[in-house]
Amino acid sequence: MKVIYFDCGMGAAGDMLAAALIELLPNPDEFIAELNGLGIPGVHYKFKKAVKCGISGTQLSVIINGEEENEEMYHNLHGHNHGEEAHSHNHDNEHVHNHNSFNLHHNPENQSHEHHHHTGISKIEHIVEKLPLNAKVRDDVLSVYRLIAESESKVHGVPVTDVHFHEVGTMDAIADIVAVCLLMDRISPDETIVSPVHVGSGQVKCAHGILPVPAPATALILKDIPIYGGRIKGELCTPTGAALLKHFATRFGEMPIMKTTAIGYGMGKKDFETANCVRIMLGETEDSTDTIFELSCNVDDMTAEEIGFAMDRLFEGGARDVFTIPISMKKSRPGTLIQVLCSKDNKDNIISLLFRHTTTLGVREAKMHRYVLERQTKTISTPYGIVRRKDSYGYGTFRSKYEYDDLSRIAKENSISLQEARKLIEDFERKKES
Repeated sequence: MKVIYFDCGMGAAGDMLAAALIELLPNPDEFIAELNGLGIPGVHYKFKKAVKCGISGTQLSVIINGEEENEEMYHNLHGHNHGEEAHSHNHDNEHVHNHNSFNLHHNPENQSHEHHHHTGISKIEHIVEKLPLNAKVRDDVLSVYRLIAESESKVHGVPVTDVHFHEVGTMDAIADIVAVCLLMDRISPDETIVSPVHVGSGQVKCAHGILPVPAPATALILKDIPIYGGRIKGELCTPTGAALLKHFATRFGEMPIMKTTAIGYGMGKKDFETANCVRIMLGETEDSTDTIFELSCNVDDMTAEEIGFAMDRLFEGGARDVFTIPISMKKSRPGTLIQVLCSKDNKDNIISLLFRHTTTLGVREAKMHRYVLERQTKTISTPYGIVRRKDSYGYGTFRSKYEYDDLSRIAKENSISLQEARKLIEDFERKKES
């Protein structure tokens, strides 16, 4: 199985992720030419080699209208007047990768646009929709940007439609997000694993004042994701980096056992005692196997209702599966073989439940080696509501199945059959991909 592992020991930013991913490709120059041929308004990509703490990697620069974004531009973007004294910035302790924040504007019609143009989410969507991207990449780009806009919306307590970003910062973010989404589509891993994310510590200054690290929007995006602060003072994980990791991660955790086929280093702009880079490893893992226990017993003096009650309690107790087989017992009495599959950690509890809820006098145990497909659940937003889809893959096989409860709800709400509800969702996904 093809696995990609993101080592975020120095955080993550969009430009660093893109730079590391491009190192995984056999022909990076061809991909850079492809990026520059997309026609993102005013944007030109430039990759160059960089060295951090003796490690060689790739650094991404985004040229916007002929000017490369830098810290001075970053300062100017946030130094305009909101009807009060303009903000000044000191980034001595701030870890600026390339762009690391977006600026929210309330009631933009009341603000001065003398020096800066601002872009709302609808304009961003319009820009992305016009790019020559396939449907999956376009959806990925828009989903990542919406994660950022929604986090800013919640942090500042305003509707998403009122979230406005500086135009230059917007194009830089679009450039990074498009590059990463295209690269992930090109690499097409079966599983994406991300390490716990180092977010940095201390405080940062922005247009709204002094904020804690991670910045509120970044912290919100990283909710339910393993993160840590560490000793480095500064912002190591940007909103764009956080949103990209959250969107693409299959799971967060330690590096799996894998045979590495390629390694990429994406370099940040600043220097620290620790190498300022994101490391991404591409490789193969063996198809999954595990160990499972089968517990079984025979009964010939329980009613069907009693057996059904016992099965429900076993499932509630954490059994992986419970099933029964009709058997013929001694003296030709009809009986039932009850079999339960469970993990080692839950075995003792299942044995207790079998004795408590059945009439058996003994439980047999068999330890089994099992071959399993990898499984993950994807949430699909459809005109008929949220539908969960279970994807299974491995051993050269891939299959999908929609969650029964979701199909059942759609069928009931629309007075159609279960098969018709399934076809509605299949047709919707097919149109979305085309």
